[in-house]
Amino acid sequence: MIEGFSIDSRSIKQGDIFIAINGTRFDGHEFVNESLRRGAAGIIISDQSAIRIDYKTSKDVFVILVRDTTRALQRLGRYVRRCSGSSVVAITGSMGKTTTKEMVAVLLEGSCRVFRSAGNLNNHIGVPLSLLELRKRPQVAVMELGMNHPGEISDLVSITEPDFRVWTNVAEVHSAFFNSIEEIADAKAEILEGASSTGHLVANAGDFRVMNRSKSFPGSLTTFGVEQSADVSARQVRMLGLEGMEANIETPVGSRLLRTPMVGFGHMDNIVAAIALALQFNIPLDLLVNRISHFLPQAGRGKIIEVGKMVVIDDTYNSNPAALQAALQAVGSDTKCSRRVAILGEMLELGQRSESLHELCGRTAVRSGFEKIILVGGDSVLALAKGAIAEGLPKKEIETFSTSKEAAEYAMQILQDGDVVLVKGSRGVSMEHIVNCITKAQAES
Repeated sequence: MIEGFSIDSRSIKQGDIFIAINGTRFDGHEFVNESLRRGAAGIIISDQSAIRIDYKTSKDVFVILVRDTTRALQRLGRYVRRCSGSSVVAITGSMGKTTTKEMVAVLLEGSCRVFRSAGNLNNHIGVPLSLLELRKRPQVAVMELGMNHPGEISDLVSITEPDFRVWTNVAEVHSAFFNSIEEIADAKAEILEGASSTGHLVANAGDFRVMNRSKSFPGSLTTFGVEQSADVSARQVRMLGLEGMEANIETPVGSRLLRTPMVGFGHMDNIVAAIALALQFNIPLDLLVNRISHFLPQAGRGKIIEVGKMVVIDDTYNSNPAALQAALQAVGSDTKCSRRVAILGEMLELGQRSESLHELCGRTAVRSGFEKIILVGGDSVLALAKGAIAEGLPKKEIETFSTSKEAAEYAMQILQDGDVVLVKGSRGVSMEHIVNCITKAQAES
């Protein structure tokens, strides 16, 4: 009896299968014996020399030898997906994938049995690992597909074989690996591959790159948008500062007033995308609006934290130019704070346009009303500072640090009651450390 699957020997439990993945930073074969000691029921390997104990002394342990353990994992995931009978929803885009995935799952839960991929398990290893959970036979599986190079989403689509596809947007993310935003759009368009006339696509009507490429989709199409013509749209959006947003949600089955604690137009895009998908499951609109109105952002994805008399917006999971500008503008719409402070980490993988995009975001910060900027990273954040100064922010209101630890120590000294603090940056800059320091200090005070 197989209890579970893992590629991490530290998480192996009695009865699990250990799959020895040969990755760029590690070789799972080095941990085969540890997994056996922890009670693995069996192992999948491509190198027989990895076994240095006599596993044959236990009749309960089996070994499967394959040419490529990653490919074996992917084939196993696809096999389980095909046997599960589950309807699979695959979500991709440059921004909002994870939040949209979580929203879709929340909207469907209560009406059917739902599985969602954990965290950001959205690559060539995380996706098939998630598919292995479909052996529990949920009615719907909501998956996130990510990429940073051409062909990656194509591979993931061939593994997941989605029934429903959601394409949120195209933005300048991972630009270091592409020559243009059009190439990024082409890579994202791989979400359309392998579809038949029975497939369904939910696409962003406000993104012309998405819509142009979606014309070839052979199945049915539902569009979503904010303040524009679409099958599901948010109209008359009203920003309520840090209290969230209101909008009239218009759909083919009626219109409803929605109030959400989420902050920023980007999240409104996520909301209408999730509703557009959930409507395909014939869930009443009233239920959908009620469920989404109680949805709260996860840590690192725009979560609002009250720290004494300060408010911290934890948007530290990742960053790109479009998402950062949206966050700056959303926080700038709040009129109740005494001071707006931006603690911003370098945006990585932007390639040749990194300097100009950082400079643009610096200008946006000042236009949005930020009066203090703390920067973390290398040369690129100097361009952000340059943009802020060009827009009129005094140089003395900008501080730059090479590490998040240094920035946190400085922030703790200058933050004060009444501040609204936006913390955002690419994952490689570890901006979550700053949020943790601020909240920990408050808890101890």
